[in-house]
Amino acid sequence: MNSYISSAPANRTALTVRIIGIDPGSRSTGVGIVDVDERGGLSHIFHAVLEVADAVTFPLRLKRIFAELVHIADVHKPMECGIERVFMARNADSALKLGQARGAAICALVSQGIAVHEYAATEVKQAVVGRGRGDKHQVQSMIGMLLGLNNELRSDAADALALAVTHAHTRASLQRTGIARVAWRRR
Repeated sequence: MNSYISSAPANRTALTVRIIGIDPGSRSTGVGIVDVDERGGLSHIFHAVLEVADAVTFPLRLKRIFAELVHIADVHKPMECGIERVFMARNADSALKLGQARGAAICALVSQGIAVHEYAATEVKQAVVGRGRGDKHQVQSMIGMLLGLNNELRSDAADALALAVTHAHTRASLQRTGIARVAWRRR
């Protein structure tokens, strides 16, 4: 069963950018959507955890991730996406499955004309918590505070919202400086 949480529809102006964040996973995928206004103000729009572990086969999990993200994009009309970059895992099979889930998510969003931007977990923690080695509880707490959410967030949803917030902050910084993200990102 998937859990969906949506705020009341925000008044969107021509200068408001809607950003979707994706925390991909082969068993559950976090989704979070925020609006960022021309002053940099953030508004929570939607968050969910797509539970796909009960699918009969792994390819059917990927199909559900793809289909549900296409549906969410169709309903909420995000313009840009922040998604977590692949990290090195100890278990090769887990890393491959995560990569495939991530690929299904990217394809779903790109098929809807949404620009996809990748962020390392340390970049997200730096943007949200203030240091690149923050833990999941710190991310959950800060996202709740930043977006004015009173209910406890599941970690997948909090991570997805954190990715959307990170992209919002990054795009604002890039617009102010005019420096290409690739030029200053650590590799």
